[in-house]
Amino acid sequence: MQIFKNGVIPSMKGPGDWFSGEVRLDPLFQKQESTHASGALVTFEAGARTAWHTHPAGQTLIVVSGLGWVQREGGPIEEIRPGDVVWFDPEEKHWHGASANKAMSHIAIQEEVNGSAVTWMEKVSDEQYTIS
Repeated sequence: MQIFKNGVIPSMKGPGDWFSGEVRLDPLFQKQESTHASGALVTFEAGARTAWHTHPAGQTLIVVSGLGWVQREGGPIEEIRPGDVVWFDPEEKHWHGASANKAMSHIAIQEEVNGSAVTWMEKVSDEQYTIS
């Protein structure tokens, strides 16, 4: 058994290449010798979001606070709230983040395949981010 104490891994700012707006990453757990999964608490300020991206083994989001939006390529923007769980299929192009007027936090869990857990792509434009 291992206990990973809160505060051992410091919070970090979401890199500008991967996110638009103010985003804080709080790593929760890293892959272990016998596993391939990692997880983080991600907090998006209002209007903040990821760039378009995919995950080779898919991704699970567990919304813990606020109001967020998610979108898969070709689909509508959908609202997510605390308690919602979102699953993105492997290689499904998508983005997620806060709504325009309210912050949102979620736990993101993904697994590595051949040493990679995510492929980052272009940023979500302001026009793509607008709910019509």
